[in-house]
Amino acid sequence: MEVTKELLERLCREIGASNCAVIDVADIVFDADLRKNCEMNYCGEFGRTWVCPPHCGDIEECIQKAQGYDKALVIQTICPLEDSYDFESMEAAAENFHKIFAWVAGKAKAEDPDVLCLSAGGCHLCKKCAVADDMPCRNPEEAYPSLESHGIYVSDLAARAGMNYINGKDTVTYFGAVLYNLSPISTV
Repeated sequence: MEVTKELLERLCREIGASNCAVIDVADIVFDADLRKNCEMNYCGEFGRTWVCPPHCGDIEECIQKAQGYDKALVIQTICPLEDSYDFESMEAAAENFHKIFAWVAGKAKAEDPDVLCLSAGGCHLCKKCAVADDMPCRNPEEAYPSLESHGIYVSDLAARAGMNYINGKDTVTYFGAVLYNLSPISTV
């Protein structure tokens, strides 16, 4: 079965994503300089997981790979917080997003194993990533690189998908994207 816009949108609705939209990958702005934020370790994940820089690959190669797809399903979750210091709800919202994204990504990969799944933030599947012991990833099919690791500004992606990046006071919003092709590319 082919991955289609309708299939992906149905999957998002079924699992409880707040919003989803399908956009052309050609409309996404990629910026290799975004990787500098990773290198400055703003999120604290640089070098700590296989799906984060520098382990996820050269930025130019990541961008080229992503640009090789036709469409992107952008997935958004919006969760309320008691206040801006409600870290417990933020963590629960992140966990909820990752469950939703993993479910949609798994369904998309079942239809087309060549989709590219880019999630929010680093991977937190294992208490300690195998990269620390110079071992291969324990869950390569469920560990997704971040949008930023592939040169995508999430705020710009949200706008291009017709979604708000910020959804009001006392909310937290997460984004991911499943990149796919409309038809298989022949290697012959």
